[in-house]
Amino acid sequence: MKSEIIRKLKETDGYVSGQHLCETLGVSRTAVWKTIGRLRDEGYRIEAVRNRGYRLLETADVLTETECRDYLADRWLGNPVYCFGETDSTNIRAKILAEKGAPEGTLVLAESQTAGKGRRGRSWVSPPGEGLWFSLVLRPNIRPSVTPLLTLVAAMAVAAGIEDVTGLPARIKWPNDIVISGKKVVGILTELSAEAQETHYVVVGIGINVNMTEFPEEIRGTATSLYLESGNFFNRLSIVAAVMKRMEPYYKSYMSTCNLEGLHEEYMKRLVNLNREVMILEPGKERRGVCEGIDRNGCLLVRGENGNVERVISGEVSVRGIYGYV
Repeated sequence: MKSEIIRKLKETDGYVSGQHLCETLGVSRTAVWKTIGRLRDEGYRIEAVRNRGYRLLETADVLTETECRDYLADRWLGNPVYCFGETDSTNIRAKILAEKGAPEGTLVLAESQTAGKGRRGRSWVSPPGEGLWFSLVLRPNIRPSVTPLLTLVAAMAVAAGIEDVTGLPARIKWPNDIVISGKKVVGILTELSAEAQETHYVVVGIGINVNMTEFPEEIRGTATSLYLESGNFFNRLSIVAAVMKRMEPYYKSYMSTCNLEGLHEEYMKRLVNLNREVMILEPGKERRGVCEGIDRNGCLLVRGENGNVERVISGEVSVRGIYGYV
């Protein structure tokens, strides 16, 4: 009933009488009143005026399945959608759904996560109401060996989607961190289920710092949010919709070649490491070089101090800037 009432309030310029809602939905006035109360608890600002009815004052920045469906109505990525007030991890929820047969395009969102994580098992701070924590189920008919490229494809979609909504110059720190003004604003974690030469499904988990006004001291120097970079608060679902809109053609391009051939130029334009001196870090060993971009298989090309170009494979090492995070 909540979705029907919200849709009616959105469609009406002015007040909707309680009696009209009762007759339209075939329920009692008490049922309508209780549902309005639950919607207010979720964050919707609904005015009630005696003898006039109810009026939606503004669209709430809430992650509900009703709101998601409205924003993603014309997308095939993002349907079906599942929303949680709090969960352990959207990746965990998405994998459970995938194991039960959830179709490609299934999207899982949460207001907060208690066990969010990034690459290499690092924890990811996921406070309620301020960020976007969501996971996308994909079922690409490809070899498991080329699935890591989906992380780079997702990074392109997220960077472009953020730029579409906010106007901020989002760049990619190879392979998949999104940075603005040299600080991290997005993390992406891709996980898969596969055997031999068959990929069962891929889950792409994305965390976006949207409306955070501050960060813990230990990450303040490297993390930022869309709000801190712009001074504006953003509707989070508008960003989800923009990311899905960008992801659809990027994913199609990738699936046609199983590499970044059709996306290479655009990725290079967003690569913040390009032509910069970087440090390649791996256990017990580190070396310097200059980033010369990526190849069509997503490997970072680094010209070492000896003049040779090394192909750095995502997931095997970390790359940092010599003088800072990027």
